[in-house]
Amino acid sequence: MCGIIGYLGKGNAIDIVLRGLKRLEYRGYDSAGVAFFNGGDFEIRRCKGKIRDLEALIQVSLNSNLAVGHTRWATHGVPADHNAHPHCSDSVVLVHNGIIENYLVLKEELTSLGYQFTSETDTEVIVHLIEHFHRDMPLEEAVREATGRLHGAFALVVVSRKTPDMMVGVRKDSPLVMGISEDGYFLASDVPAFLEWTRRVVFLEDSEMAVVTPDGYRIVTFDGREVHRSPTTVDWTASMADKGGYRHYMLKEIHEQPSSIANTLRGRIDLSRMAVNPGEFMLPDGLLTSINRVFIVACGTSWHAGLVGKYMIESLCRIPVEVDLASEFRYRRSLISRGDLFVVITQSGETADTLAAQREAKRQGAFTLSICNVIGSSSAREADAVFYLHSGPEIGVASTKAFTSQLVALYLFSLLMAEARGQIDSSLRRQMLQDVMGIPEKVEGVLKRESEIEEMARRYSNSKDFLYLGRGILYPVALEGALKLKEISYIHAEGYPAGEMKHGPIALIDEQMPTVFLVQAGELRRKVFSNIEEVTARGGRVIVFKSEDVRDPIPSAEHIFEVPRTNEFLEPVLMAVPLQLLAYYIGVRKGYDVDQPRNLAKSVTVE
Repeated sequence: MCGIIGYLGKGNAIDIVLRGLKRLEYRGYDSAGVAFFNGGDFEIRRCKGKIRDLEALIQVSLNSNLAVGHTRWATHGVPADHNAHPHCSDSVVLVHNGIIENYLVLKEELTSLGYQFTSETDTEVIVHLIEHFHRDMPLEEAVREATGRLHGAFALVVVSRKTPDMMVGVRKDSPLVMGISEDGYFLASDVPAFLEWTRRVVFLEDSEMAVVTPDGYRIVTFDGREVHRSPTTVDWTASMADKGGYRHYMLKEIHEQPSSIANTLRGRIDLSRMAVNPGEFMLPDGLLTSINRVFIVACGTSWHAGLVGKYMIESLCRIPVEVDLASEFRYRRSLISRGDLFVVITQSGETADTLAAQREAKRQGAFTLSICNVIGSSSAREADAVFYLHSGPEIGVASTKAFTSQLVALYLFSLLMAEARGQIDSSLRRQMLQDVMGIPEKVEGVLKRESEIEEMARRYSNSKDFLYLGRGILYPVALEGALKLKEISYIHAEGYPAGEMKHGPIALIDEQMPTVFLVQAGELRRKVFSNIEEVTARGGRVIVFKSEDVRDPIPSAEHIFEVPRTNEFLEPVLMAVPLQLLAYYIGVRKGYDVDQPRNLAKSVTVE
């Protein structure tokens, strides 16, 4: 991950690729590199840091008709020169976005064949695997053979010293598009990379390859069947292209959640026995059976994820869990001891309060686990173990896809611990893993009903106050829904346990105030219905988000939005998505910059 561009054609390909990489900087990255044909061989320049650092390594006089470039968001291996793309073997050079699930198996096999590895990346496995087949067959066939061995998500642009006038692009669950100009051909992870030169685009579908030469291009499937697809002309502004055609990064990232959740799951489940792969959490043998207590510490949205995690762990594992705000934890005399597990949740891995709490817990002897989205971040480096979300860079200040990935990570962790402690039988574990594997598709279904939420936002955008209420595991989701609305629309919103409404917030309810109820199946739903009646009796306006398992009529609700059926521990994921959309559309209707709300920062690195 994260940005790819390759160019073959007239003009200086090196300059074109560097300019294209700059157009992809919005995606976030920690290193960059470029490979180009110098007339006799390929040269590679790569480094940790920004594109300006890469440019300093390239002589102004260099010229080429073929170049490939990459901006990397680390997924395997810390940000470093030797982990930056492109990667190469004897004849093959490539760049890669995505995650290879079976890279360790392939690496062991290739090492036994004499291939030497110089990075910690999963990408280097691909380049050696293609090299292995390319010794006896043309590049296109070698790429096809290699992709048949890969499990996971990948977009590749591959070139070879044997055929320096050819690029091969591959797409499997990771975007890759082709641009066609009068002077040449582009392969890129996103349209903005080449929008400066052409608007003519061919979108590759999954399990397709593009074979590009100076004479033209062909699209073929992984099994060799040729596909005929004409270019389309995109009518995007440069800003729209940066955002993948969406109006804002926040909306783009909300819509990325099916793929970001899938990436969080990818490789984490042992499908042969339908169990969580323990190696993904990097925990030492025996830890989960020996710990006495779990602490979860985070800030903001991540803290809400931690509260959901408490319900999961205590319900499934029968072990006490304390959840703290990092800014409070670091200043109280906490009762941490050896034998405790200390979990920190942080998107950036650089949040100052969270880092301070993590360091204090480690000083007191707790085992620290970081659930983090950024490889090589301070939290990841300093923790005893780390679970990477792999949800990709999040540009919008208000967290969306990182939050749902955190919920999925905590779900997997809860199942892993429940199995280790003998608290779950194999049939239930299998069912719960099948449930989470179906979540990306269910989120996609929620997103297809976006217009319903947009209409809801139109109706309530002039409200001055909102109350969000939930019970049990949905109470933290009520907190998150209220936070999103505050962040994006600057409307006062309060999240509260529904059962506590009568102990204060009920005094606020009047004809002008919408109350958002989150309802899931089970006996607690009847208590929530009583809370709904208490609101309507005072003239309040009721909006309900509920599971489709809830069949009871709710005649007093002005709006009802139903999310697909799943188990109780995954309902927070499905409930979060429409609440994000509601906050987004209300903010947009009020004319605010939803990507960069006032007074907020993406990574809070000070107290």
